[in-house]
Amino acid sequence: MSAGVGIRRFHRGVSMAFTLAVIGNFVARAQGSGNPPDWVTYAPLPPLALLLLTGLFLFVQPYLRRPAVRRAPSAQGLPPA
Repeated sequence: MSAGVGIRRFHRGVSMAFTLAVIGNFVARAQGSGNPPDWVTYAPLPPLALLLLTGLFLFVQPYLRRPAVRRAPSAQGLPPA
């Protein structure tokens, strides 16, 4: 399993945790007994930070791989495509 596949799986799992934390936040606020505790309010933030980091990595990953593919044919003496 490559690093990209592992990070993609981790990203999917964290997205599920983030979704559950947001749903829990809405449920706690819908109870109507004042403001929920701070830990409920801020619970979605750690998964959101992880989603940002892994999402940026997954976004940039194809662009990091592309220059190596372009250089490979010219390194063999073939004209660039």
